[in-house]
Amino acid sequence: MTTAFEWLIAPLRYPFMVRALVASALVGGLCSIVGTFVVLRSMAFLGDAIAHSVLPGIATGVLVAGRGDRRGLFWWALGTSILVALGIGWVGERKRVREETAIGIVFAGMFALGIALLSTVRGFAVDLVHVLFGDVLGVSGFDLTLIAAFGGGVLLLVLLFYKELLLVSFDPTLATTLRLPVAVYRRLLLVLVAVTVVVSLQVVGLALTLALLVAPAATALLLARRVPAVMALAALVGVASGVIGLYLSFYFSVASGAAVVLVAIAVFLVALLARPRRRSRGTATL
Repeated sequence: MTTAFEWLIAPLRYPFMVRALVASALVGGLCSIVGTFVVLRSMAFLGDAIAHSVLPGIATGVLVAGRGDRRGLFWWALGTSILVALGIGWVGERKRVREETAIGIVFAGMFALGIALLSTVRGFAVDLVHVLFGDVLGVSGFDLTLIAAFGGGVLLLVLLFYKELLLVSFDPTLATTLRLPVAVYRRLLLVLVAVTVVVSLQVVGLALTLALLVAPAATALLLARRVPAVMALAALVGVASGVIGLYLSFYFSVASGAAVVLVAIAVFLVALLARPRRRSRGTATL
C-alpha cells in the first residue's frame, strides 16, 4: 500500500518533474504578486490583452529562428509584450479613445496577426497548442534560469517602487499632487505585467495566464485588507496552486497548466463560499 510519503516523493524521481515543480512554484508566486496590482486596478482585461498580444512575437520568432530555438522565441515574445504594453499605455494617455476600446482593438488585432503569421508555418497547430496551454513538463534548465532571472527582476522592481506603484494604483490624483511621474509608473506596471506574462508562458500558456494573475490575488482580497498581507497570501496561494496542480497532473494525467489554474480557482471558490454573508469590508488598504 502506497504511503503518503511515497505519494509525495514519487514525482521527484523524475528530473523533468522537479524542474516543472520549481517552475510552477516560481511562476505561481510571481503571477500572484503582480496580479495583486492587476486586481486592485481592475486591469484583468488589460492583462488578457497583453497575454494574447504576445502571439505575433512568438510567430515571428518561429519564422525567423525556427521552432527549436526556444531562446529566440522567448526574446521575440518578451520584446513584443513590452511594446504592446507601452503602446496600450500610450493610447490610454491620449484620452481620445476609451482605454477599454483601445485594449480591445489591440487584443483582437495582435491575436489575429499572430494566428495569421503562424498559419504560414507548416504544422503551426502543434506550436499553437503549446503556446496557448503551456508545456511545463518540457521546462529545461535554461527555462528555469530565465524564469528565475526575469521573475526576480520583476519582484525587485516591485520592492523598489512598492509605495509609488501602490499610490498610483489607489490614488493617482494624490500621486500627481505629490509630483510623482504617474505616467511613468503606469507604464512600469504595464511592463511588469508584460514580463510576467512571458515568463508564465511555459507553465500555463497564453490562454490560462490571466487566471493565474487574477485568482490568487482575488482569493487573498477576500481574506485580507492590507496590501502587504494580500500579496503574501496571494503568493502562498499561487505557489500552492502550482505545486498541487502539478501533482494532480502527474497522478491523474490531465494538462498541467489547466490543473494549476483549476486548483487556484477552486481555492478562490472555497474562500468565497466560506463567508457568503460577510459584510463588505471595502477595498484593500495601504
